[in-house]
Amino acid sequence: MVKAKKGKNARSEELLKKIFTTAYKIRVFETEGIKLYRRGLIRGYFHPYLGQEGIATGVCAALKEGDFIASTHRGHGHCIAKGADVGRMVAELLQKETGYCRGFGGSMHIADISEGNLGANGIVGAGTPLGVGAALANQIKGNDAVTVTFSSDGAANNGTLLESLNLAAIWNLNFILVIENNQYAVSTTIGESTRETDLYKRGEAIGVPSFQVDGNDPLAVHDLTEKAAEMCRKGEGPVLIEAVTYRHTGHHVNDPGAYMPEDKKKYYAERDPVDRARAALIEMTDLSQKDVQAIEEDIAKEFEDAVAAAESAGEVTVEEFHKFVANY
Repeated sequence: MVKAKKGKNARSEELLKKIFTTAYKIRVFETEGIKLYRRGLIRGYFHPYLGQEGIATGVCAALKEGDFIASTHRGHGHCIAKGADVGRMVAELLQKETGYCRGFGGSMHIADISEGNLGANGIVGAGTPLGVGAALANQIKGNDAVTVTFSSDGAANNGTLLESLNLAAIWNLNFILVIENNQYAVSTTIGESTRETDLYKRGEAIGVPSFQVDGNDPLAVHDLTEKAAEMCRKGEGPVLIEAVTYRHTGHHVNDPGAYMPEDKKKYYAERDPVDRARAALIEMTDLSQKDVQAIEEDIAKEFEDAVAAAESAGEVTVEEFHKFVANY
């Protein structure tokens, strides 16, 4: 393997390649997923993770085998970064039997316990208590697994966030709360919903080590998460991370995002996390543009194959659906 270039910000080629591959895979999944939605193949809502890829990518690249995540309604990126199979994800979006939840869950309820993914969640803020519960379970089991809950600036005003984080603090749990601050709760700006817009300070108020990071810099997110995980494993958890970012689109696929100022969109577009991951891979290793293009082509082919397989897969029958619901 070609070694990464040395320097102040040197990283291994393996890490840089993993970060770019994951970020680009999320970008393709969301971009092409919107097209599937426009074709009428995806029912229900679809909340793109476009513009926020650096957070899921950086966080999950810093985790170890056996660690857990809990996700949100905007959860495709988290699932992919934690190792989810694109084929099964596409199938779930298309309500096919080969999907992660046999098509019953759809976009907002993909889960894969075998990969430590406790699931996306259609209820804003509901992942935080679930993540704390998982962290408590691991503490009782006596292992050093870390659980990360991804949350949002909109969820930061829910009582469950502070209550859960406070429990994690008094129990010294291996828990990391990542607030993805994309600066909107649907169309409500963060400044309209809270006086203190630096959300990491909420953790400081209850004695939790808390940090703010550029969420569009996947390497910075990775390094901070690695530090946070180390703190947890040494008994210094929990940790709160506020990752500041900006989504490329409206809240969901049918929201035009007219409330998003053009100058702000331009500012964050110039700091695109996928572009930064690609640039880091080329600048810090001996990989060429052609090598990177080959990675991109492989990912595009993987998604194309996933769509073809999902379209040909069977759907759960109405009778099976009724039986499934009746059993729960």
